[in-house]
Amino acid sequence: MRWKLVSIFLLLGVAQPATAADPNRGQQIFGQACVACHSLEPGKNMTGPSLSGLWGRKAGSLQSFMRYSPALKAADVEWSEETLNPWLADPQAFIPGNHMIFSGIAEDDIRADVIAFLKEASEPGSQPAQSAPMQGMTGMGADVPNLQESSPGSQVKEIGYCGDTYTLTLADGETVQYWERNLRFKTDASEDGPLEGSPVVVGAGMVGDRASVIFAGPEEFGQFIKRGCPNAN
Repeated sequence: MRWKLVSIFLLLGVAQPATAADPNRGQQIFGQACVACHSLEPGKNMTGPSLSGLWGRKAGSLQSFMRYSPALKAADVEWSEETLNPWLADPQAFIPGNHMIFSGIAEDDIRADVIAFLKEASEPGSQPAQSAPMQGMTGMGADVPNLQESSPGSQVKEIGYCGDTYTLTLADGETVQYWERNLRFKTDASEDGPLEGSPVVVGAGMVGDRASVIFAGPEEFGQFIKRGCPNAN
C-alpha cells in the first residue's frame, strides 16, 4: 500500500518534503564567505559587527559596533529566518543603501544551511568552532594574531620614505623596502593590537598590498614615518 501512495503522490505532482537545512554545511559556507568579516564571539567586531546574539536583534542596533550605515540603522528589521533569507539573497535589494559589500547567495538551499548554522551559533553561551577563513584571506580573518607577541623580525622601529619607496627598519636589525602602493598603514586598538610605540608589519600576499604596518593609534603615523633619502646630499 505504501508504494502505491508514493506513486500516486508522484503522479499527482505532490511536492515531497524539502531536505532539512544542515547547520554543518552552513558552517562550512560561513567559513568561506563570512568569517573574514564577521566574528561569532561576543563583542568582537571586525569589518562587520559580531554575529553573537544575532537572533532576534534589531538590524543596526549592536551598541559596540560604530560603522552601521544610516540605511541599516533606520531599517525596521529584526533578524530571523524570515529576514535573513532575503538579506543573504541580495543585501542591497532587501535594505537599499547599506554598506555590506556582499553580492548575496543565490541558492536557496545554501542560504538555508547558513541560516541554520547562524541560528545555533548566535545563541547566548554558544561557542561554535569558526571555520578557517577563505583561502587567500590573511591577517584579519577570524583568527586574528596577537600583535603584542610578534617576533623582532616583525616589529618596526623606523620607517623612511624616499621617492616612491618605504624602508622599514625592524627590531632584528634587518631592513625591508616596499613600493608605496604596496604598503598599507592601519591601526588596531584592541587587546590583540600592538603595544604603544611598537608597530608591527604583517604580510598581505602577492597581489596589491604586499604588507600592512599596524600601529596602536593614528598619532604614531607621524612619529614613525619620516621623509628623507639616506644618500641625499
